[in-house]
Amino acid sequence: MQTRAPHVVGRDREVTAITGALAHTREARGGAVFLTGEAGIGKSRLARYAAGQAYDEGMRVLKGRGTTIGPMVPFRPIAEALLGLFRGEPPDDSALGPYKPVLGTLIPEWHDHRSTKESVVVLAEAVLRLLASVARKTPCLLVLEDLHEADAETLAVVEYLADNLEDQPVLLLATIRTEPGHALELVHRMVQRGSGRLMELHRLSQAEVGQMTAACLDSAPVPAELVDRLWTDSAGNPFVIEELLHGMVSGGLLVAGAEGWQVLGELKLPVPAAFVRSVAHRTDRLGPQGREVLSIAAVLGHRFPLSLVQKVTGIDDRELLSHLHAGVAAQLVTPDEPAPDWYAFRHPLTADALLAQLPPADRVALSSRTADAVEDLHPGLPGDWCPLVAKLRFDAGSRTQAGILFAEAGRRALSGGAAESAVTLLDRAQSLLTEDVVVRAEVLDTLLPALAETGEFERAFALEINDLHGLEASLRAKLHTRLSRVAYLAGWFTEGVEQVRIARTLLGQDAPDELAAQLDVNSAYLTLNIPSADRISSAARLARQAALAADRAQLPAVACEAWQLLGIIAREHDIDEANACFGKALALAGTHQMPIQHVYALVRLAGNEWLQNGSTASLGRTHAEACRAGAITVAHNVDAILALQSVLTGDHAAAAVEIERCLRTTTRLRFHALTRYLLMTKAVLAGHRGNRAETEDAVSEFEAVAKNGAQEYPLCFGLARAFCALLEENHALAMTELDHALALESQNPTTFHLSGTHGMRVLLGVLDGRFGWPDYQALTAASASEMRWNRQFTELAHAVLLGRDDRCDEALEAFQRAQEAAELYPLARHLGRRLVAQEAAAWGDPVSWLRSAEEYFHQAAIPAVASACRGLLRQAGAPVQQRRSGTDQVPRQLRGHGVTVREFEVFVLLADRMGNKAIGTRLHISPRTVEKHVASLIAKTGQPDREALSTYAASLGR
Repeated sequence: MQTRAPHVVGRDREVTAITGALAHTREARGGAVFLTGEAGIGKSRLARYAAGQAYDEGMRVLKGRGTTIGPMVPFRPIAEALLGLFRGEPPDDSALGPYKPVLGTLIPEWHDHRSTKESVVVLAEAVLRLLASVARKTPCLLVLEDLHEADAETLAVVEYLADNLEDQPVLLLATIRTEPGHALELVHRMVQRGSGRLMELHRLSQAEVGQMTAACLDSAPVPAELVDRLWTDSAGNPFVIEELLHGMVSGGLLVAGAEGWQVLGELKLPVPAAFVRSVAHRTDRLGPQGREVLSIAAVLGHRFPLSLVQKVTGIDDRELLSHLHAGVAAQLVTPDEPAPDWYAFRHPLTADALLAQLPPADRVALSSRTADAVEDLHPGLPGDWCPLVAKLRFDAGSRTQAGILFAEAGRRALSGGAAESAVTLLDRAQSLLTEDVVVRAEVLDTLLPALAETGEFERAFALEINDLHGLEASLRAKLHTRLSRVAYLAGWFTEGVEQVRIARTLLGQDAPDELAAQLDVNSAYLTLNIPSADRISSAARLARQAALAADRAQLPAVACEAWQLLGIIAREHDIDEANACFGKALALAGTHQMPIQHVYALVRLAGNEWLQNGSTASLGRTHAEACRAGAITVAHNVDAILALQSVLTGDHAAAAVEIERCLRTTTRLRFHALTRYLLMTKAVLAGHRGNRAETEDAVSEFEAVAKNGAQEYPLCFGLARAFCALLEENHALAMTELDHALALESQNPTTFHLSGTHGMRVLLGVLDGRFGWPDYQALTAASASEMRWNRQFTELAHAVLLGRDDRCDEALEAFQRAQEAAELYPLARHLGRRLVAQEAAAWGDPVSWLRSAEEYFHQAAIPAVASACRGLLRQAGAPVQQRRSGTDQVPRQLRGHGVTVREFEVFVLLADRMGNKAIGTRLHISPRTVEKHVASLIAKTGQPDREALSTYAASLGR
C-alpha cells in the first residue's frame, strides 16, 4: 500500500504565506519566495501545493529543476521551465523585440545561428520580458526546485528575476537545501535587500508527526508507540517518516487489523541505516535484474532516461517497464512528468542509498558501461551528455578521458555564454590532466578567457604558466598572448604590454602569422590606451600588421578585430578611410558568418554616416539588424546615439524621456560603457537647456561612475559645460571649458569627436582673435572638422576670417554653408548667428539674424542670449521688441521684493563678484546702468552693501 501523506501537514504558516503571494501576483504584485530546509523536509511538497493552488486559480505554472544528472549544466532549470510554454500554443513574441534571439540559448524553437551571444544579465532580462509578456494574459507561477544543484548562470538569472518581479504578475518559488554553498548565500543576500521572502522549513513537532502518521495510514488514532518511535527515529523529517512507515508496513512490523493499525514486534531501527535498509529491502524484492536497473539509474543521477538504462542492461521494453512499474509501486521512483521517457527517484536520498549499497568495483564497472552506452546513443555527446560522460568516466577511474571531456564541456559552456560554468568545468579538467603539459596548456588556453569573462583577473594571472615544464615556446607564447588580452580587459595596460613582450621573446623574429596576428591586435588595443605622443600611429601600425597576418593565416575573427580598430583610429583624420576599414570588416564578417562582428561593423559605418551627414537612417536600419541578431548591446548603443541626436536637434523633451529609459535599462544590465555615454548625454541635454545646476549635477553623476581617462569625459566639458556657458553669455568660461576638453583629449585621445575641439573652439578662437588663418587651417585639417555638427562652426569661423579680409562674397558663401550644415540643429544655428553678427555688418544681414535668434532664445526661455541679441540690435540702431515675460525666471523670494527680470540678470552675475564693466559687457548695457540696477537691488533686498548683495546672490544660486 501507499504510505504517503495526502495533504500538507504542519505547514500552516507557509501555506498562508504562499496563498497570499499567489493572490498578490494575480494583482500584478509578484516577487520571489524561497523555501529552504534540509533534504526531505517537505520543500517539494509545498512547491507542489503552490502549483496546485495556482492551477486552481487559473494561473500558468512553469516548472524547472536544478541539474540532477551529471555535473551542473548551464541554465538547465530555466530552460526546462520555459519549454513548458511551448507545449501547446507558443507564446506571443511580438513584444520581445531584440530579446527574442537571445532566448535561443534556452529555447530551441527560437535558436538562430546568426544571432550573437550576450551576457548572462542580458539573457536574464530576456527571460524577464518573456515571463512578463506571458503573464500579461495569464499570471504565472515559476517553480524552480533544487537550486542548490543549479549552475552559477541559473543563479544569476534567478537573482535578476527576484530583483525585478515586484511590478509583474509573476511569482518565483524556489527550493534550496540548507547546505553551505553559493545558492544559499545568494538567497540570504536577496532576502536581506528585500528582493524575496525566505521561509525555512523546520522539522515537525511530535504532535505533527502524529498528524502526518494518521494521514499516511488514513487512520486515527494510531498507536502511541508508533508515533514515539517515528518521532525519535525520523527527528521530524517528513520524507524519512514516510520511508520508515513504508518499511514497517512492507516488513510486517505494522499491520492493519479490525481495531486499526497494530505494532508487531520491535520497532527500533537505526537512522539513517533504517532508510538505507528500507531501500535495500525494497530493491531486493525487485530481483537481481530490477536491482541492476535501479543501480544504473542511480549511477546516472536523480533523473534518468529509460532508453539509456535499456541500452546498458540490454533488456527488452516489456521487462524494463515491468521493473520500473515495480519501482514505482515500491515508492522508489516516479515518472518524471512532463519529460517523456524519463523517470526520477522519489528523493535524492533514494539514489544515494542505492549507491551506498554498490561495492566500489561494481560502481566502477557500471559507470564505465553506462558511459559507453551514452557514447553509442549520442555520438559527439551533444548538450548535457558531454559533462555526464565526463563524470561517469571519472567514476570509472579514467581520469584522462574524464579530463578531456570536462575540457570540451567547458569550451562549449564558454561559447554558449556560460562563463562561470565553463570555469568550473575547466578547473576540473585541469586538475585531472596533470601528466600531459600540452593537453593542460590547451585547457589553460580556454580557461584564461573564461576567467576574464567572469572578472577573475587576479586568478588568471595566478595560474602557474611558467610551471609547464617542457612546453614548447610557441604554445607558451600563445598563453602569454591570452594573458595580454586578459590584462587589456582588466584595464591593466602596462601588465598587458609586459605579456606581449614575453610572448614576442618566446616567438623570436620569425613568429608564425597565426600567433603574430593575435599578438599584434592585442598590442594595438593596449598601445591605444597607454599615454604617449605616438600611441595613435603605433596602434594603427600594429593593427595593420595584425590585419595582414590574419589574412595570410586565414583568421577572419582577428582580421575583423584589426580592421574595426583601424576604422576607429582613421575616423578623426579621414572618414573615407575609416569607412573603407569598416567595409572590410563587414565583408569578412559576412563571408565567415560572424554575426557580432557583422553588426558592429554596420553600426560603425552607420555612426560615420551620422557624424558626416547628420543622417540617422542607417542607424535605424542597423538597430533593426541588431534586434534581429539579438545583439542587445549594439541595439542599446544605437538608442544612446539617437538620444544624443535628439539633444542636438533640439527635441529636448523626447531626449529626456529616452535618456532616462535607456539609463534604467543599461544600469540594470550593467552596460557600464553605455551608462557613461548616456550620463554624458544627460549632461549635454542640461547644458543645451542652459541649466547650470542640472549640468553640474549630471557631470558629477558621470564622474561618479567613470574611470579616469573615460573617452566621453571631454564631451562633458566641450559639449555640455561650454554650451551652458555660452547660453549664459559667458564666452570666456566657454573657451576655458573647450580648452579643458582639448587638454583631456591630448592626454587620452578619444574616438568621440563632438567635444567642440574641432568645431566651436575654432569659432570662439577666431572671434576673440586668438586664431588667425594659419591656426584655422591647422585646426580644420582633420576630417573631424568636416563632421556635420562641427562643420557648422568651422564654416562660421571661415566666414569671419574671410570677412576680415574684405572677401565679402566668399564670407557670405561660407556663412550659407554653415547654415546648411546647421539646418538640423536649431539651437546651434541661432547661437552661431548671435556669435558672428557683430562681425558681419559688411557682408551679411546681422539685424535679421539677431531678430530670429532673439525670438528663438526668448521662446526657449534662455534670457541671457535673448537679452544679448536685443542689446546688439540696439547697438545696430534697430528697433527692439520689448519683452515683459520671463518673470518666472526670478526666484519667488526676489519677486516678493519686486526684483525685475533685468535686475535679476545683474543679480546672477554678482554671484561671481563681477565688476560693472564686465556685467555690462555680458548684458550689453552700460556700466552706469549696471550701477543703477545694483543700487536698486541693495535697496529692495535690504542688504547693507554690494559685498553682502554678492554673497546673498552666491548663496541663492547654490
